[in-house]
Amino acid sequence: MDEITTFFPDSETCDRARLARDKAYDGVFFSGVRSTRIYCRPICPVRPAKSVNVTFYPTAAAAEKAGFRPCLRCRPESAPGSPAWLGTATTVGRALRLIDEGFLDTNSVDDLANKLGIGTRHLSRLFAKHAGASPTQAAATARVQRAKRMINEGTMSLTSIAFAAGFQSVRRFNDVFKALYGKPPSSFRR
Repeated sequence: MDEITTFFPDSETCDRARLARDKAYDGVFFSGVRSTRIYCRPICPVRPAKSVNVTFYPTAAAAEKAGFRPCLRCRPESAPGSPAWLGTATTVGRALRLIDEGFLDTNSVDDLANKLGIGTRHLSRLFAKHAGASPTQAAATARVQRAKRMINEGTMSLTSIAFAAGFQSVRRFNDVFKALYGKPPSSFRR
């Protein structure tokens, strides 16, 4: 049994919550109305449909898979827990994951912004607000951390580690370590 169905309330509970517009269930389930083929959040302000015409789904994706389209009034895509509800921090989180995977080692900040579907200036503002650093600074930190892990865990040469971690040159690799730690990378060998 998967986790979603474990926490998914029974149909009676869902129907009571839907009819009462209970905010406690917002994001817990979605109701699909068979007669209109629209799915809603439990807090939808529209007059509730007859209970016999309603089915319940644990996620918006499940409702869409069943052939329902999102309600334009309650906007199910912005339910608690959804990326829209979490706001711009979601975008920064996605960017940080891409940066940790080495995206900026081979691409530009413009490419990152395009991949996220936003402008470069907006990406810079979001990073300043949520991360307190620029995407380039986040990438530099990710590279150093990646390199430090490789130095501690492996037996690769320092030159190989520098390039594997995303540095463009061994000199830059050494300079960054000296600037950040006050020591050369070789001092971190066990």
